[in-house]
Amino acid sequence: MKLPEPIGREEAEELARRELEKPIYQRDQPSWLERVLDRVGEWLRELMNRGVDPSAHGNDGGYVSLVVILLLVAAAIGLVAWLMWGRGNVRSRREALLDEKPTTARDHRTAAEEHAAAGDWPKAIRERLRAIARDLEERAVLAPQPGRTADELAAEAGAALPELAGGLRDGVRIFDDVWYGDRPGSAESYARMKALDERVRAARPRPLGGEDEAALAGTAADEGGPRW
Repeated sequence: MKLPEPIGREEAEELARRELEKPIYQRDQPSWLERVLDRVGEWLRELMNRGVDPSAHGNDGGYVSLVVILLLVAAAIGLVAWLMWGRGNVRSRREALLDEKPTTARDHRTAAEEHAAAGDWPKAIRERLRAIARDLEERAVLAPQPGRTADELAAEAGAALPELAGGLRDGVRIFDDVWYGDRPGSAESYARMKALDERVRAARPRPLGGEDEAALAGTAADEGGPRW
């Protein structure tokens, strides 16, 4: 019986490499994303170790590591804030507050109370803000405008009711937080919106051009009546 001839070193290495390239051996290897995350984790752990005691002997770059850690924390906080509030504000500047179908302020107030009784605070708060918008249109404080956004409502109503401008901005902020910022809302936030609605209903804005009309009437009276 003839024994197989021994293989050389290079040939053995090639056979071993081919064997290890088979999928069965690659199945448990970490993916590229896992390798990247592992390296980032090691880098962060090294930064933390240096930043714990930046003045320790032999801890070169400890203060730099501490600054980098603080910057990373600030960036993380900023990202969370943007996701929770910034995103909502962008949507509130684009999406119409009222639907195209005809409704009344009373309709929205009734719907708001029903949602509040069910504990659905986001919908209750939205309906209260819609009631404010409809109320201002029904009283001709604002001209009906299809597609008016929550931010536009606060700006236009604040110009017509300067004493309520701050409250209107706060109301839109509450609406943004619960409707676009995924916050749950609360009975307290709904109570604030309801109080704002009542303040808007009680407000009596000065009619547009009222001063000009009064001035013309006074001038006509001084001159002996209107001229035809």
